[in-house]
Amino acid sequence: MASSTTRRPSWWTVAPVLAVAALGLTACSNSQESSDVKGTTPPVFTSSQAPAGTSSGLGAAVPRDSVSATLKDSNGQSIGTATFTNQGGHLELVVEAHGLKPGFHGLHVHQVGKCEPNSTAPAGGAPGDFLSAGGHLQVGDQNTHPASGDLTSLEVLKDGTAKLTTTTDAFTLDEVKGKALIIHAGADNFGNIPTRYAPAPDADTLATGDAGARVACGVVA
Repeated sequence: MASSTTRRPSWWTVAPVLAVAALGLTACSNSQESSDVKGTTPPVFTSSQAPAGTSSGLGAAVPRDSVSATLKDSNGQSIGTATFTNQGGHLELVVEAHGLKPGFHGLHVHQVGKCEPNSTAPAGGAPGDFLSAGGHLQVGDQNTHPASGDLTSLEVLKDGTAKLTTTTDAFTLDEVKGKALIIHAGADNFGNIPTRYAPAPDADTLATGDAGARVACGVVA
């Protein structure tokens, strides 16, 4: 007697498997849930520029041009730091200091990159702390007051600390390299004595702003 069993074609068993696989692919492609496996969630990129000092993933961030100085007192003790950063058409200066007398202190770039305690000025005379740094920086043929190197005064708090962020376009990064940055003992009047006061500013006032002795110095490099 002939068998009544009918053989089904091979595609009959393959079709359900393909259908299940297609359903699984559809479910995965439509899911909005992120992977629960650490490290597999892709980073999100926007059109915003990466923060300064970070990498964009396409290579290390390009640092801005800057030069700095370690500020030391006449005993050689570090009392702070200063950094000049090129911001295109001007420089930004950030100074952080400690161990200073509270109040305002003159802050100037001086002509010579020397920070020698008990030294004499380039023109000679009696010795004093950091006098070998010379006078205030003057760029080119400028000879005005305030000088090119005159900066915003540093205000020191009651605890002896200070932080200053200021800007200048009186000189460039190349022009400040190799010069000395000096903190003075007293406030700077920037030679700004109104004409209604007599007599007119004397040479010392015009040269130093009556800021007094030099209490800290650092060579910019």
